[in-house]
Amino acid sequence: MTVSADDRLRARNDLAWSISVGGIGIVVFAALLMFTWYFAATLFLIFAGMLLGVALNAMTHRLGYVVRLPHALRLTVVCLVLAGMLSGVMFLGGATIAKQATVLSDTIKSQLVNVKAFLEKNGIDTSYLELGHIGVPAASPTQEMPVMPATPTHSLPSAGALASGGGAIVSQTLKVLLGTVSAVGNFFIVLFLGLAFAAQPAVYRKGLLYLAPVRHRVRTTAIVDRIGDTLERWLIAQIVTMIAVFLVTWIGLTIIGIQSAFILGIQAGLLAFIPTIGALIGGLIVVLASLASGWVAGFSAFVLFMGVHALESYVLTPIIQRHALDIPPATLFAFQILLGVVFGIWGLALALPLMAIAKVMIDHFKAERSPADAATAGFRAPS
Repeated sequence: MTVSADDRLRARNDLAWSISVGGIGIVVFAALLMFTWYFAATLFLIFAGMLLGVALNAMTHRLGYVVRLPHALRLTVVCLVLAGMLSGVMFLGGATIAKQATVLSDTIKSQLVNVKAFLEKNGIDTSYLELGHIGVPAASPTQEMPVMPATPTHSLPSAGALASGGGAIVSQTLKVLLGTVSAVGNFFIVLFLGLAFAAQPAVYRKGLLYLAPVRHRVRTTAIVDRIGDTLERWLIAQIVTMIAVFLVTWIGLTIIGIQSAFILGIQAGLLAFIPTIGALIGGLIVVLASLASGWVAGFSAFVLFMGVHALESYVLTPIIQRHALDIPPATLFAFQILLGVVFGIWGLALALPLMAIAKVMIDHFKAERSPADAATAGFRAPS
């Protein structure tokens, strides 16, 4: 069978077009990966603002079951209540929080030094633990204590020493200032984005759907609505879980007699936002801080941590989040480790909502293609 010249030309043109489209797709995908890598912190910041907007919108939606008010008024009520609660905590317990935070920081530092000394005493190499110089370093048995001069010297430091010391002070001060400005700026960026998304959720939803091609707009609408519903239910459940962990930890440590019970309860509640890893970090901090009050207090704090972890894992999460997410723990833990190593604290904290979005999309396409796959394989889909 002979092939005409027109057919061969058409085949070559189709092949060239396919190669060109494939090459452009690869270049665009690589460019997107590079963009995501270099601007990961900014993208995570925007995603955190979106999550805050989803949480505010979810609370506003729940308030609509109680009072019949416009969306803007309900959002205002939610924001005023949250601001009032935060202001009340800071006004009534601000001094206590600051004092307990200072005590907790000193306690954790001293306990880390004690743990390192205990490990070294038992023959375990701790040279890889960089704990820094905490407190006044003790002299080793083979070294003599430095002898202070009997009479003070009146020699002034040289100009180079003054310039070096002044430069170090200015450098450290700038680092602290820049770090503070960055943290405060990030907080207000997330707050502004959250309020903007929650104030007009329909506008941003329509804008997102407008970016999708017309032939895929129905499918995109279903995916976006399902993602929004999943994140709303998960965030509400997560807020309830964090409050429960805070209260149980605070009350339990207060009964045990731990000095920094309130600030430890706050950090345990905040770390409950990060599944698995957050609970482990919070429990480690609680146990280390409790060891300063003795082994009995440390063991009691460990038992309390195990109880809180069991409450979160086997009671709150199955009951509150049974309709929100269904992700195997090992899969979630591996994804957290991956994002934490690649993107740092942002990836660790936002791994679960990112995985929830990916799971919603995978489930949607899987459910959409399953009847076609069953028909192709010769099976009849169950009615």
